[in-house]
Amino acid sequence: MSEEPTPENPETEEAEPVKQRKNGLYPGVSDELAANMKSGWADTELHGLEPIPQAAHTADRRAALSARFPGERLVIPAGRLKTRSNDTEYGFRASTEYAYLTGDQTQDGVLVLEPKDDGHEATVYLLPRSNRENGEFWLDGQGELWVGRRHSLTEAEQLLGIPAKDVRELPAALAEATGPVRNVRGHDSGIEAALTDKVTAERDEELRVFLSEARLVKDAFEIAELEKACDITARGFEDVVKVLDKAEATSERYIEGTFFLRARIEGNDIGYGSICAAGPHATTLHWVRNDGAVRSGELLLLDAGVETNDLYTADVTRTLPINGTFTPLQRKIYDAVYEAQEAGIAAVKPGADYRDFHDAAQRVLTEKLVEWGLLGDLSVDKVLELGLQRRWTLHGTGHMLGMDVHDCAAARTETYVNGTLEPGVCLTVEPGLYFQADDLTVPEEYRGIGVRIEDDILVTEDGNRNLSDKLPRQADEVEAWMAGLKG
Repeated sequence: MSEEPTPENPETEEAEPVKQRKNGLYPGVSDELAANMKSGWADTELHGLEPIPQAAHTADRRAALSARFPGERLVIPAGRLKTRSNDTEYGFRASTEYAYLTGDQTQDGVLVLEPKDDGHEATVYLLPRSNRENGEFWLDGQGELWVGRRHSLTEAEQLLGIPAKDVRELPAALAEATGPVRNVRGHDSGIEAALTDKVTAERDEELRVFLSEARLVKDAFEIAELEKACDITARGFEDVVKVLDKAEATSERYIEGTFFLRARIEGNDIGYGSICAAGPHATTLHWVRNDGAVRSGELLLLDAGVETNDLYTADVTRTLPINGTFTPLQRKIYDAVYEAQEAGIAAVKPGADYRDFHDAAQRVLTEKLVEWGLLGDLSVDKVLELGLQRRWTLHGTGHMLGMDVHDCAAARTETYVNGTLEPGVCLTVEPGLYFQADDLTVPEEYRGIGVRIEDDILVTEDGNRNLSDKLPRQADEVEAWMAGLKG
């Protein structure tokens, strides 16, 4: 990796001393070099660009936002680069709220909705093309010569369908603005500083909550993106099965890397840290260290999802026998989780309470635990009343899914977990059983076995549709699928 652009330094004591030049650039840049770098470049402006595919949808989303907060200035930042170490940064991912409303993913961008008599006027504030006259494009660490070309403001307007202005002018404009303002916090400290005396935490939270709840029901573009994410994810799982022998020779990291390759080839990234949990690691819900051994005869719990280029993610889990065949005990536990998931999926339908699918899956798992003698002589209803099954079921049976793997997280309880399902909602159904390696309350042969099965379910007009059904779930089908891929 090349170092950041710096002025030239003399290599020996005899070298000519570096001096500040009148051209206003960095020390060590001669007038001649500065003049040379200003000229001889072709015009690369792009013309006649078509709007991005979701432009009409983002316009509808902004209209709904405008209707909710009439007469108020609304500020939604994309965010800034975050330092990883010293002079390197994490890969940038635009804030969900900004990308949802604009379709844009560039760093430092800010969407502003200015109140008008008949609603709002939207403007997206962006970094323009790097300036070639003052040397920014080759002397600044974020100049285009270093990090690549970005769209001009005119190009951005054509693509996004929103007027675009220079974001460097925005803080001063916001500082001088009057009237009520709301801002999505936590993404851009510069914007927040400019708005310090104009916003309140309570009002800003109302904006964040509204944008979270707006994503509870997906539009046609979003549903297509989630379908795409699930299809790519299925291919990533196939890739993993094909290389399980190599993973056995290395570690869980081989599985992680294999899935990540598919995510980067066909999508933007993984939607969250992949859980590649082999053997007893499968009993740790969020095992993302992925540095353990992969052994024949044990299970692999792979919980992973591809994020599309438009930032919609899948979230799928399969628990696979590493050698391709379940042992009788593994199959018994797996079949219990499968039966619970079937009950949970069946409960996902329009008009159902959000909690119904969780309750249905938990009841099946509790019935199995009672049947296996793990809860003494207590009845299923008593166990559920006391929540004792949770020692082994541990977590909720699902969550909303979309641009965030745990989408709509800021939504109010009454609209989310106490809400009612309707067409366009997309959620996961993911029951599991986890018997910790040190759990002395279960037979020894159970210890260290963890099973979870997870699919992405879309609520439809007449029921539901499993978006991730390209991956088999039933035990016999899983074994046949693995045999076909390995063969």
